[in-house]
Amino acid sequence: MGYLLTQNDKRTHMCGELSAENVGQSVCVMGWVQKQRDLGALIFIDLRDRTGIVQLAFDDATDRAVFDRAFSIRSEYVLCAKGTVRRRGEGAVNKNIPTGEVEIFVEWLEILSAAQTTPFEIVEDSRVNAELRLKHRYLDLRRPDMQRNIIARSRISKIVRDYYADNGFIDIETPNLCKPTPEGARDYLVPSRVHKGKFYALPQSPQLYKQLLMVSGFDRYFQIARCYRDEDLRADRQPEFTQIDTEMSFVTEDDVMRMHEGFIKRVFKEFLGKEIEGDVLRMPYAEAMDRFGSDKPDMRFGFELKNLSGALKDCDFGVFAGAIANGGSVRGINVKGGARFSRKEIDSLVEFVKTYGAKGLAWLKWAENGDVSSSFAKFLTEDEVAAVKACLEAEAGDLLLIVADKNDTVFAALGALRCECAKRMNLLDPMDFKLLWVTEFPLLEYSEEDGRFYAKHHPFTAPMDEDLQYMDSDPGRVRAKAYDFVMNGTEVGGGSIRIHDGAIQSKMFEVLGLSREEAELKFGYLLDAFKYGVPPHGGLAFGFDRLVTLLLGLEDIRDVIAFPKVQNASELMTKAPSEPDPKALEELGLCVVAEEE
Repeated sequence: MGYLLTQNDKRTHMCGELSAENVGQSVCVMGWVQKQRDLGALIFIDLRDRTGIVQLAFDDATDRAVFDRAFSIRSEYVLCAKGTVRRRGEGAVNKNIPTGEVEIFVEWLEILSAAQTTPFEIVEDSRVNAELRLKHRYLDLRRPDMQRNIIARSRISKIVRDYYADNGFIDIETPNLCKPTPEGARDYLVPSRVHKGKFYALPQSPQLYKQLLMVSGFDRYFQIARCYRDEDLRADRQPEFTQIDTEMSFVTEDDVMRMHEGFIKRVFKEFLGKEIEGDVLRMPYAEAMDRFGSDKPDMRFGFELKNLSGALKDCDFGVFAGAIANGGSVRGINVKGGARFSRKEIDSLVEFVKTYGAKGLAWLKWAENGDVSSSFAKFLTEDEVAAVKACLEAEAGDLLLIVADKNDTVFAALGALRCECAKRMNLLDPMDFKLLWVTEFPLLEYSEEDGRFYAKHHPFTAPMDEDLQYMDSDPGRVRAKAYDFVMNGTEVGGGSIRIHDGAIQSKMFEVLGLSREEAELKFGYLLDAFKYGVPPHGGLAFGFDRLVTLLLGLEDIRDVIAFPKVQNASELMTKAPSEPDPKALEELGLCVVAEEE
């Protein structure tokens, strides 16, 4: 049993707070043992808490019982130590830690808790595999870099609350037990014990509640909201996540973007110490796709897409001509300096684009010495090859990469390929921030598989006024009053102006294939509320986990979430999800049916 603290055991300082200014003071510190060094007549213990490390010193002047206790201590023991701060001896200063000039000569020491040998060492930048770290997440979170991440998240959370409160937003909590929502990702369903056979859904977002708050007259709402989506995970996605959720009344797209741009500027200034000068660049969706093959383009490097279709429409090369004739296109990128890529590396790029649906990748390498090698030049005339070079602004040292296919495939393949090339060439500095608003998204997207339109964002997004005329005749042509905030090729936030006109909302449901009865069944409460005076309104939500990850220059959002899930949406530490108690299922009126082999 460990020592029990008494009223006399008051911690006076955190470990990382001590400096030369504290020399001569009697202090009491508590924390975990980073390591113990036994030098015979001397013992040193590095004691760690979330603020840093301080050295505890024991020598021949130490009380014998205290010295013997220090001798028995091992890594990760939890200690309470009292003593006097003194300067370290000449040559013993540790310049690598803030407390490196001083140590505590310990006069009293107690073991608050012993510890077994940990399954991995508690050190920064651990190379231990992720599964082991997540299984023992409480140990992983002791590591200083992980603690800095979580503390940074807390600091950014305070900036969020301060900024939106300063700008007149009201912090309002919305329910976590909601009506299931169609037209989105899969819901997590929660069975009701009282209403047997009926289910709540965990919110994918507070979307409809925040619109109803605008109907209620609150004018400006925000919430750091927990959201849930039962979908496949990626490095930047979790089944439960946090978003900075907002809504505003009597606003245009410009009002919403400027308000949230102000938040980004404040968080950059207060957290990173960086000033964002001027307005963030805005780019229509169509331009983003045409230039970068992506609606979330990474602007830290070039390699922009160029349309070669005009120059190659009459060529005899079937791969190029066939794509153009079938309504697709031939587009390429110039990887400046890419001639350094070996043939093996180029072959790996060919395989890379196939994962995005492309049938292949045409290439031309123009070496620094003037030599040219190509997979397609022999199929074209000299004039056509020259036109390709001119269109892609090629010069010695460049690598030209070309995809010919239907447009969606060309954009997907080249959009990903430009980023892959930049990654391989080490052009992606995580702390070189390039910010962008992407605007004028398509309102709808057509599913060939289902033979119907789906909302690009959600069915409450307003169409652009000038495109309303196409809702019946050409729905795919209609643009939305929607906007995404993109940082270094990652969508960090997105939102729109909402539909507040009942007739337009009904038309939207009609285009989506919802009958009046279905719309009433699924969204009746919203449609009912809209009968009583609705202000024009719009909003935006930032993915808080993604934002923190990018601000810290990290790649995996699990590194900024205290207890994340893994790829299959399970939690390794608690082994959730788990089988329920049969009695609980009986109370809910449920049974689990075994899946047939």
